[in-house]
Amino acid sequence: MTKGANIDLPGPTTAAGPLTVALSWTDPSGAGEADVSVLLVGADGKVSSDTDFVFYNQPATADESVRLLGKAPTATGSEDRILADLTTLRPEVHRVVIAASRYAGATFGALEDLRLAVSDSTGEALLAFDIKDADTETAFIFGELYRRGEGWKFRAVGQGYESGLAGLAADFGINVDDSDEEETAHAPSQPDGAPGTDQTETPAPAAVDVAAPVAEVSIKTEQRPKQVRTAKKKTTVPKAAKINLAEHPSWQQARLFPVTGLRNDQERETRATATLLAVMAQVPEFGRRLTARFNAPAGTIQTFAEASFKHGDTRVRPDGVLRVARAGRIWTALIETKTGGNPLKADQVEAYLEVAARHGYETVITLSNDLALDNEHPLKVDKKLLRKVALRHVSWAEVAHEAEMLCLHDGVATPVHAWLLSELLHYLRQDPAGCQGFRDMGTAWVPVRNAVNAGTLRLGDRRAMQVAESWEKLIRQLCLRLSGQTGLAIAPVLRKRRDGDASVRRLQTVTSLVETGRMSAEIRIPNAGGPVLLEADLRTGQIETTVEIPAAERARPLTRVQWLLRQLNDAPPELRVEALIPGHKTGPCDPLKNLFPEPGLLLPEGGKQIDSFRLTLATGMGTKRGTEETGFVRSIDTAMDRFNQEILQVLKLEATGAEARPTG
Repeated sequence: MTKGANIDLPGPTTAAGPLTVALSWTDPSGAGEADVSVLLVGADGKVSSDTDFVFYNQPATADESVRLLGKAPTATGSEDRILADLTTLRPEVHRVVIAASRYAGATFGALEDLRLAVSDSTGEALLAFDIKDADTETAFIFGELYRRGEGWKFRAVGQGYESGLAGLAADFGINVDDSDEEETAHAPSQPDGAPGTDQTETPAPAAVDVAAPVAEVSIKTEQRPKQVRTAKKKTTVPKAAKINLAEHPSWQQARLFPVTGLRNDQERETRATATLLAVMAQVPEFGRRLTARFNAPAGTIQTFAEASFKHGDTRVRPDGVLRVARAGRIWTALIETKTGGNPLKADQVEAYLEVAARHGYETVITLSNDLALDNEHPLKVDKKLLRKVALRHVSWAEVAHEAEMLCLHDGVATPVHAWLLSELLHYLRQDPAGCQGFRDMGTAWVPVRNAVNAGTLRLGDRRAMQVAESWEKLIRQLCLRLSGQTGLAIAPVLRKRRDGDASVRRLQTVTSLVETGRMSAEIRIPNAGGPVLLEADLRTGQIETTVEIPAAERARPLTRVQWLLRQLNDAPPELRVEALIPGHKTGPCDPLKNLFPEPGLLLPEGGKQIDSFRLTLATGMGTKRGTEETGFVRSIDTAMDRFNQEILQVLKLEATGAEARPTG
């Protein structure tokens, strides 16, 4: 779509269920993310109450017709998703305005690849709007959904405000209070692992009203109506102090979801499915995050294990059934689960699609350790079966990511919910459970690695394309894991729009393997100074992690070097440090151990000023294809964790006017 254009949206009879609106962009400067907001506007162009303003402190409307789903890493970066159920909006809502705002003086003109996309309840893309003329705006309206007769339309707006979120809100009738507020937290005051407040007696979890809103809203309405506090509020769940009463180190703490006694794949799948579905039903925040991925409505969630259905002359038993009740209708999904390295089976999934179509169910969900890239399901099925039923996929790594974000960063409603999520996470991380996510580069890995070393790999090798796809999955899972640990929006970097084409991306990886023996990926980590370049060199058996950071604004080049060395006092001595001057891709470079006694080794010739430093750390690469001690997947995780902990987390960057250049 182009700016100012509008388009009809499908009516309820053609696409029942909510729409998903996705906002995406890339931030080459690393100056900070943007926050999504939604305004429900009446005929007068104003909101009727503060509850019609959906933003980070109030992520859903009271009736759950609109909900922010948060940031989700994708194969092409990350995106913010919004669930909008147009069929349940109040009649007085005439427009749904989709916007975003930046902070700390950052503008939308500094972002690249601004895009809004809308998909229907089956995940089918309805429209996309690319924005190319953003400038000095600090709040931006991407587009709006609006009523037209009995239906709805979408208008591509693409304009904003230089006055930020406050200016945007005020234009729609909301008074903003930007004052800071005390940080709040829901934290268990008991030993780690117990839901109650008594250290000797554990009460059973109370019954949960799964239909009740759970978002904590920071709204001030005592003196003035429609006044919203926009100062960000953290509702994290700090880790409780551990008290160990075990008499002997061999004593293991009792867990709600044990992994002992799992003897075969069937038992692993059964227990993993039951564990997940039970937590989804009892922790509404978690259940809604996952069901929203499949365009389910927000409502009462009930889950069932191993329901039996007649299919031809036999009966089939999906691993689970998920049902959501909302506004007099029921949304239903059948669930097929795999654990460990077990692949999904096309005939099994196709049977469930036929059962779902016959019963009028909306979706079949597959759950395994595989990752879906570019919204493509990892399994190929008969497309005729997808005319009435949607087929969606989620990885165990994505399940763990959502649980970790809620439990450790975004917050949950009660200590009991936090405990349930922590028990789920503990279960998913245990090897016997078989739910650790993508852990195997596949059967093509060793032949391709050997061909690289022998110099016989060629562009037409199908196995190389399989390795390129596995590399993308590994990088995406790495971003999911780091995001869950840090609470930051960490995602792969794509520098060109054509990189959104999966076949082009993978061909670039194969070409690099053929020509240089390397696979690489750039990862955006907020506050790191620049993107982190991760390179695996199959010829040397080394993994290199690199970041380029702006130098501190000091008068003398030597003072800039000393500023950096003071921060790297405890960094690995083999860390390579390179000093860069404007207009040059390379510069003086030495290991850190040589620079402490002689920092002048980094000074450019002619007294030229240093504007940035490139830091590179090499780690040994595993040769096997999996996560064993000598495995490639584990070595990638180890290299990135080491670089993040020993380099990125110790650097305190100063704000400068210069943008960090791409690495490489």
